[in-house]
Amino acid sequence: MSGSRDPWLLVVDPQVVFADQNSPWAVPHFDSALEIARQIAPLFGNNVLVSRWVPPDDRQGSWQAYFKKWEFVDKPASDPMFDLVPEAIGLSRFHTIDEPTFSKWGLRLRSLLGPNPQLVLTGCSTDCCVLATALAAADSGASVTIVADACASSTDANHAAGLYIMDLYEPQIQIVDSADLLR
Repeated sequence: MSGSRDPWLLVVDPQVVFADQNSPWAVPHFDSALEIARQIAPLFGNNVLVSRWVPPDDRQGSWQAYFKKWEFVDKPASDPMFDLVPEAIGLSRFHTIDEPTFSKWGLRLRSLLGPNPQLVLTGCSTDCCVLATALAAADSGASVTIVADACASSTDANHAAGLYIMDLYEPQIQIVDSADLLR
């Protein structure tokens, strides 16, 4: 699997904690972004992965202040709020990539995809986990494409800000819309 030059789709964190509109981390356009990700997933065949943010077991360093601010997520990774939404289950034939970091570009993802993959990102939140994943992957040599309309954030302004920052890294990171892929 590693070393393949075929592009890989990563659907970043399609979880209940972001989909639930009563959650402090609600993402208003979550459903539409995930639906677009589901529409483009067949273009990648078996090269589709799904990730989850899970709280770290060891809440050291800056994580102490983080969980003080966001007490509602100071729970074990097994809490149902961290589950994938039903619409994301079955998108990938692989196990979910669980990472206790905003960036999903960790050892597990690198070992699956190799050092310099073509990585296409969708998911949430554009200005947090998608951004962190894109920057880490590009910094290590991956070619990264962001599908803008298949990403979402807590606000439209935060979504635009995340896209703006990632666009500064062109040509390592490219921003497209799903229509560009579906042509």
